[in-house]
Amino acid sequence: MALTATQKIFAKHAGRESVTPGELVTAQVDVILGNDITSPVAIAEMKKAGGKVACPEKVALVLDHFVPAKDIKSAEQCKTVRDFAAEQGIEHFYDVGKAGIEHALLPELGLVRPGALIIGADSHTCTYGALGCVSTGVGSTDMAAAMLTGKLWFRVPQAIKVTLSGKLRRYVTGKDVILTLIGMLGVDGATYRSLEFFGNVSALSVDDRLTIANMAVECGAKNAFFPVDEEAAAYLASRGVHPCAEELVLPDADAEYIEEIALDLSSVPPTVAFPHLPSNVRTFGKDIPNDIAIDQVVIGSCTNGRLSDMRAAASVMKGRKVAKGVRCIVIPATMEVYKQCLEEGLTATFVDSGAVVSTPTCGPCLGGYMGILAHGERAVATTNRNFVGRMGDVTSEVYLASPYVAAESAIRGVLACPEE
Repeated sequence: MALTATQKIFAKHAGRESVTPGELVTAQVDVILGNDITSPVAIAEMKKAGGKVACPEKVALVLDHFVPAKDIKSAEQCKTVRDFAAEQGIEHFYDVGKAGIEHALLPELGLVRPGALIIGADSHTCTYGALGCVSTGVGSTDMAAAMLTGKLWFRVPQAIKVTLSGKLRRYVTGKDVILTLIGMLGVDGATYRSLEFFGNVSALSVDDRLTIANMAVECGAKNAFFPVDEEAAAYLASRGVHPCAEELVLPDADAEYIEEIALDLSSVPPTVAFPHLPSNVRTFGKDIPNDIAIDQVVIGSCTNGRLSDMRAAASVMKGRKVAKGVRCIVIPATMEVYKQCLEEGLTATFVDSGAVVSTPTCGPCLGGYMGILAHGERAVATTNRNFVGRMGDVTSEVYLASPYVAAESAIRGVLACPEE
């Protein structure tokens, strides 16, 4: 049977020659990820079962959602994870000062390999598919089961094929591409399907691909997949990952896809998701008013907190000032990005413009801290979700956008895009 890339990876990890979409398989996993919110639940379930971690080297625990701890409850959750990591001999444990937002951190640390099967107790674990693997979010009890046994059950997904052509215009990024796709598919258009990208993949930077894969779950996808090209191989090598040929998975030529989408990157405009769904997309020059006043801008998250995102925002903000009445919060995704921002002068650019620069954290993305919205406030954010109450009060509004749009909006005080 002809297989998609995702199906091939599931088959290999299930010890099978082939798999069929819709069937349930038990597969060995290569990486098991948890954070300070989801890991304590998994740890509690493990204790109930009276078991130990089967393969400590496969587990990665990252404290990133409420760190440094914002209150007693978050401090206790972090302590639970710290104690567990010490008890179980978890080598890949990342705490304040050595951590960062998990989905930016793991590729940076070289923990993501092509051809791997990665699970994480966080829905945006699908990020890593940008590097030629299968990665998907699971529940905390599934995380516990995987830690106990080293494997987990999966339903083999059908696939949607996205064929890319053309090149991105100026001020257009991977964020605009995935928002465009979500607008086309809707929030459930790819439910439990793999979203596989081919064609002119090399027109997208690795960071663009990570952003696109990160938000695949926002149209319901089980995972996203990009083949490894020269640029991705160079990125992996820079992180100490040198895959062998059998890890570089491609679909069979006659693999079956339930849907095929052709997307010309040159046709993608700067795009914004209006409240209260990532699929509620609008584009500049077409259906975005020029008078949507904002109260806050957040530049960061596992979607857009990488160095390229910081550089994009700084290029817009350099020599300019954040508009009166607007709060601009910049959150580098990892300590490496944080340090590089300092070395390149990006931090100074942000501070000089009137923004505040935070320690790496998920923070306001999930309504945690470092920028909660009050009644009726509006924010432009480079985050990945804008559901009702996502960033604060249920009457607040979140507009999802690229770092370019977020930075320009901070400067102008209204939802805005840099001019060509």
